[in-house]
Amino acid sequence: MALPEVKVEEHIAVPPDALYAMVSDITRTGEWSPENLGGRWVGKKIGPSVGARFRGSNRRGFRRWSTTCTVVAAETGRRFAFDVAVAGITVARWSYEFVPDGTGTLVTEIWTDRRPRWLATAAGPIMGITDMRAHTENNMRATLAKLRDVATK
Repeated sequence: MALPEVKVEEHIAVPPDALYAMVSDITRTGEWSPENLGGRWVGKKIGPSVGARFRGSNRRGFRRWSTTCTVVAAETGRRFAFDVAVAGITVARWSYEFVPDGTGTLVTEIWTDRRPRWLATAAGPIMGITDMRAHTENNMRATLAKLRDVATK
């Protein structure tokens, strides 16, 4: 059975390598994400490379939480992806794909829900979200629009 995912695309008039550099600099994510405040690298591997880990800080309203993330793809100018864990449980994979597209880049952001069923059922009420798919898609659209704005300043 395929895992549930949400996919959003945005054309950004910036070369793929520049957008990859922005997205893979996890310390900057708070500049464009409505929930993520940014991250910091932890462990011996620092920077965007497969196996590197970082802590992400998040906020939505009065709710605050942190995650431990592991980079699973780091292909300069092409793809950056990481798995997200909360309390040792893998809950999602976030991927960013960059494809040259005429005057810039087609950026695709993909969220794959990897929560166990019991956690997926409990997460909505805990997080105050009635429709996780719609919530995630709206945040992803906002993220890519803001990334575009920051990248094209």
